[in-house]
Amino acid sequence: MKIVTILSILFGVLWLFGFGWAVQDYYGDHSEGEIENKDTSHVQEMDNREFTIVALGDSLTRGTGDETGKGYVGLVTEDIQDRFENEVTLQNLGINGQTSGELREQVKQSEVQRQLAASDTILITIGGNDLFQGGQTLMDRNPNEIGKYQSEYVRNLHSIFTDIRKANSEATIFYLGLYNPFIELEDGSETSKVVREWNYQGEAASSSFPKTVFVPTFDLFQLSVNDYLYTDKFHPNQEGYRLISERVAPLIKWEEKQQ
Repeated sequence: MKIVTILSILFGVLWLFGFGWAVQDYYGDHSEGEIENKDTSHVQEMDNREFTIVALGDSLTRGTGDETGKGYVGLVTEDIQDRFENEVTLQNLGINGQTSGELREQVKQSEVQRQLAASDTILITIGGNDLFQGGQTLMDRNPNEIGKYQSEYVRNLHSIFTDIRKANSEATIFYLGLYNPFIELEDGSETSKVVREWNYQGEAASSSFPKTVFVPTFDLFQLSVNDYLYTDKFHPNQEGYRLISERVAPLIKWEEKQQ
């Protein structure tokens, strides 16, 4: 009996020693950190990817009237940086005074096409210089002339969106509508009708392209336009750009970044 008992004890000790060695060998080769890295490497790669914005258009894209120089594009970029907690790259290609015809030619350029191809989101302001040429009120111009410019503007929009989609079929385009800086003048109700019609036609043009969002701005300035205009009474001031950015930024979602 004593021999059997001693042998049982020896076998038990050997089994425990072997089990302990196997456990140590497993965890030595598969540390907790290595397991986590293998499970989350794809997520980490996506999280570290830069989010790229390309901004196109006129002086509103450049931020003219904002003494900080940010404009709505800069404010939107800051918002995305804070929400996504990732590096955000901004390519601001806006040109002061640019018309839709000039933007139509700009988006055909090979370097612009390259930057559009790498973008996650595309922001556009265009049309103000087509409609309010030289800062004129609309009542200073012939209605037939305004109609001719509107038709040309819509044709240019179709060309612009077509060329953007040739470069990038996935990025969401946010196309900002027009506001009326002259709404508080004597003929404000008449000029507003024209601006609304241009917005209607612009929205209709953009709706025929996938992932292209028309963002209205008319109502933001409608009730107290002079509170949101720069001293030139045409461009937004810092507060006006803030209103625009607060409308645009929430539309840019995290899912877009992960395409």
